[in-house]
Parts: sequence; C-alpha cells; structure tokens
Amino acid sequence: MKIIEIFKAEALSTFPLPIFLANVQAGFPSPAEDYLDRKLDLNELLIAHPAATFFVRVAGNSMQNAGIFSGDILVVDRSLEAADNKIIIAIVNSEFTVKRLKIREGKISLVPENPAYPILEMKEESDFQVWGVVTYVIHKAV
Repeated sequence: MKIIEIFKAEALSTFPLPIFLANVQAGFPSPAEDYLDRKLDLNELLIAHPAATFFVRVAGNSMQNAGIFSGDILVVDRSLEAADNKIIIAIVNSEFTVKRLKIREGKISLVPENPAYPILEMKEESDFQVWGVVTYVIHKAV
C-alpha cells in the first residue's frame, strides 16, 4: 500500500454538524427519538494534535484486512510514539508505506494485513523510519 497524497490538517476552521445523542441501532430498528441536541466538530473528534496531524490518501490493498482500502484517507499523528501492533506510516528505502508495526525481541517487522503480501523485516542496515501513527481511517460507505 503506498501513499498517493499528503495533506496538512487545518484545525483552524470549524464546521460543527448535528449529532444524535442516542445510539443508532444496527440490528432491529428502534423508535425515532428527538435526541438531536449537540454539535459535533470532526476536527475536534479526529485531530488531537493539530500541528502534528496529516491526512494521507492511500492506494493498494495490502491493508484491506485492517479495514484500509485503496482511496481511503488516513488521519496520521506524527506526535504519537509508535508502538507494537499500531498501524503506522513508515518510510522504507525512501518510499512511504502503511503497515502494522510488530516489535518482537528487539526485532522490527512491518506486517501487511493481506496474506498476499510479504512481511518486511527491518534489519540493522535497513533504511527505515516511522513517519507517523494512524489514528483514524476515513472511507466511503458502500
């Protein structure tokens, strides 16, 4: 999976939208309720650290089993510490990639979420850098 666009997050403007205070049932329908009470600002929800947050559009299908599909937009926070099992944006051999970070016994692997792709084992001499941690995935509902 490769990065095709990177956008800096702009948290200066707000566009609060109505939010229902009651949960919407995904099973059996529930009676309509008048819970439209507050406003939700997506910047406030998605961006914890505005100066370090970027939106990244991805291409490819190596992360499809993690719910990341070609054309999706990832919210990436560069101020967060990368940790085992987090989905990260990495730079490997001067190219961006999206993978799950695995750290075992001091060894670092970048693991795709699609068995058709190989695990990337990082060696001491590998040209590898963590660029940021993925915090949210935005994709169109089908």
